[in-house]
Amino acid sequence: MSARFPATVRVRTGRDYRDAFADNRRVSTRHFSLHLRFRDGGFCRLGMAVSRKVSPDAVVRNRIKRQIRESFRLHYPSLPAADCIVVARVGAGALDNAALRADLAQLWTRARALPAAAPAGTMPGPSLASPHRGPTGTVAPIATPSSSPAPDRAVGE
Repeated sequence: MSARFPATVRVRTGRDYRDAFADNRRVSTRHFSLHLRFRDGGFCRLGMAVSRKVSPDAVVRNRIKRQIRESFRLHYPSLPAADCIVVARVGAGALDNAALRADLAQLWTRARALPAAAPAGTMPGPSLASPHRGPTGTVAPIATPSSSPAPDRAVGE
């Protein structure tokens, strides 16, 4: 990723933000909260929410957003395919840039530690255990009525 912050790596629409906040995994540090909504394949996209509660001064809010973007750019390759919404908390405005970057680095580390999302759909994937798989993971033959003994006979008759 270049130094630019292209539209392809940004969460842009209100619907994307709503979906990320509604159906997400969340990790937090003292000054930031990260909402992750895992996606199938692709790459990580970033969204930010830095409200006036963090600081009434727009210069401070923009400085926080610049630090979030730069930290994301540095950690981008190791992040999972997800929509990441970083929400700044009230104390973030009082921190200097080095402290903001350290807190964000801790946030990205926690995000990488989250388990991957369960596959979408109702049917388990081929890697999950099914009733027809043997203990070694190989597919066991399904018993057909002609190959199994009749239920009314005792074994050994």
